Amino acid sequence: MTKWEYFTAPILSHVAQQILNNFGADGWELITLAPGPNPDTLVGYFKRPLEG
Repeated sequence: MTKWEYFTAPILSHVAQQILNNFGADGWELITLAPGPNPDTLVGYFKRPLEG
């Protein structure tokens, strides 16, 4: 059975693609985006398999 680790991070709208690509390159899969604390910020929820 796969075990997962999870991560949340602020995503600035004007550089969202770059931020998401950076997390993807580190093995994080985006689960969803949610509204952040202000109109220019989203919150990204990510997961990736635990190694080991």
